[in-house]
Amino acid sequence: MTHEADMDMRLDSQVIPKRASFKYPGSIIHDNGEIDDDVIHRIGTGWMKWKLALSVLCDKNIPLRLNGKFYRVVIRPTTLYVAECWPVKKSHFQKMKVVEMRMLKWMYRHTRRDKIRNEDIRDMVGVVSVHDKIREVRLRWFRHVNRRDTTALVRRCERLAVGDMRRGRGKPKKS
Repeated sequence: MTHEADMDMRLDSQVIPKRASFKYPGSIIHDNGEIDDDVIHRIGTGWMKWKLALSVLCDKNIPLRLNGKFYRVVIRPTTLYVAECWPVKKSHFQKMKVVEMRMLKWMYRHTRRDKIRNEDIRDMVGVVSVHDKIREVRLRWFRHVNRRDTTALVRRCERLAVGDMRRGRGKPKKS
């Protein structure tokens, strides 16, 4: 019996080399299922969009609420692209939260020395937390999947039974 790791991928007669990760449009896919590089990549694309719009976002003549709307419409979707499919850990949420607060504080010309709470800044901008936004897009994706026919591949995974899998002993690890 051969394992998946021992098999060679071939295209015609040419062997395709094995890689630990590869870029798929919009994300980075790892062989072990981790998303650390993907989260960092999405944060980087969010910063790129931020830097492109910096002259608009930091303009004192534009109302702050309008800047907040621009952030919600352009920058946040870039950062959270395909987040509904991510197996997110607490560390990923923390990274996303830090990046978002840096952008919002920069937009409002505040620093940590001003000692303004993150919730207050979010209220001024009209932005919900990253955790709540990811929950919202996951629920939207779940409703989309539930509308599909029960014979569709994505719906058949709901009834997938994994055989001979045992849980490890002890307390579950934090994710």
